[in-house]
Amino acid sequence: MLEKEEERRHADAEDETEKKKRKRRRSRARKVTDAEDEAEERNPNQIMEEEEEEDGNARKIELKRSKKKKKLKENKGNKMEDKSVEKEDVEEKKMVKSGGGIMSTDSFDSLGLSEPTLKAIKEMGFEYLTQIQARAIPPLLIGKDVLGAARTGSGKTLAFLIPAVELLYNVHFTPRNGTGVVVICPTRELAMQTHAVAKDLLKYHSQTLGLVIGGSARRGEAERIVKGVNLLVATPGRLLDHLQNTKGFIYKNLKCLMIDEADRILEANFEEEMKQIIKILPKSRQTALFSATQTKKVEDLARLSFQTTPIYIDVDDGRTKVTNEGLQQGYCVVPSAKRFILLYSFLKRNLSKKVMVFFSSCNSVKFHSELLRYIQVECLDIHGKQKQQKRTTTFFDFCKRDKGILLCTDVAARGLDIPAVVCVLCVDTSKQQLISFSIKDGLTMVLEKVNRGFLEIETCHCSGLIDTGFKCNYK
Repeated sequence: MLEKEEERRHADAEDETEKKKRKRRRSRARKVTDAEDEAEERNPNQIMEEEEEEDGNARKIELKRSKKKKKLKENKGNKMEDKSVEKEDVEEKKMVKSGGGIMSTDSFDSLGLSEPTLKAIKEMGFEYLTQIQARAIPPLLIGKDVLGAARTGSGKTLAFLIPAVELLYNVHFTPRNGTGVVVICPTRELAMQTHAVAKDLLKYHSQTLGLVIGGSARRGEAERIVKGVNLLVATPGRLLDHLQNTKGFIYKNLKCLMIDEADRILEANFEEEMKQIIKILPKSRQTALFSATQTKKVEDLARLSFQTTPIYIDVDDGRTKVTNEGLQQGYCVVPSAKRFILLYSFLKRNLSKKVMVFFSSCNSVKFHSELLRYIQVECLDIHGKQKQQKRTTTFFDFCKRDKGILLCTDVAARGLDIPAVVCVLCVDTSKQQLISFSIKDGLTMVLEKVNRGFLEIETCHCSGLIDTGFKCNYK
């Protein structure tokens, strides 16, 4: 009996141990399965995170590579640009050295100018002489009379201002000596522009500079003249007024008379004023007269102005082309009734550009400017009936702009240096104006960036236009 009980107990104990082992195995299996289940549940998220991390790293690598590529391209581009700029500079220097275009092979250093003048010229950004400067400055420096024929934009202003400044410097002119040089310009705007250039040239000199033009305060001008203006820039009418009526105007010591755009002065009906001015001024003086065209009236004025036989300089000799080779010009035959429609559509398409529009009269400029503003086309206008302050403000405002429209009369037709103009448009032109279009086109030669000259005319004027040698290369 005892043996049976012991065997039973032993069997029960073995059963319990077996049960415990089974429980342990089951618990282990459950843990494993739970872990596997958890792993299975977590794997998708972990995989996504890992993929995102890998993508992020790949993107970073790609960005780095792309940045490196861009830098390499930029460096290459800069190198290419530098090379192209260098090539352009070399080509420009070659053009200058070869005397291509209006430029000569001579530099300002070769003229033997004073140190203050050379310093001012270098600050103005000039290094080489133009053809008219190379031929006109040397004789003027030694006191010779000069009659020059050169187109607008050829550098005439410096051609006569540099000798004028040097003359005043060499004779030690002071305000108490009065006026030593008089420069006569056809229009107020051209006189202001010449005055600005002279101001730059006189930057390092002690000589005084003055401007007298119609429309300005006469009393203020007279006060400055009496104090002593060594270099005086003037328009004919106002200069004659001061010569006749300003007491204390010392002009007896005048050394030189410079007449710029003589043909334009005579066209503006200043012939009588010029004759009276020349009679009043001292005879023992140097004279320089520059003109874009040589007419009979210009010859008569030259005969009256010069006391000795002048040196004749014509840099346009042998050149049959009147306009710049890079200039496109053409005309459009338009009935009078549809002329404004064409003008409006043209200006509307070119609002982002800088455009000048010429009209035949002051009233025409005023009418078209008011009408264009009324229909929301912003524009500036300059004409002879405006007050001088208004004309001056408008002129300099348009010069500073990158885009815009300027309506004007012949007051701005020649000699003005207005940068970045893209198109010059001539409207309601008469037959007489067609004859002078080549002169008016001189403005486009001053404006180096101009690429189009355009006329609106009626059928009856076509023959007159063609007879004057107008070259149409734009349609």
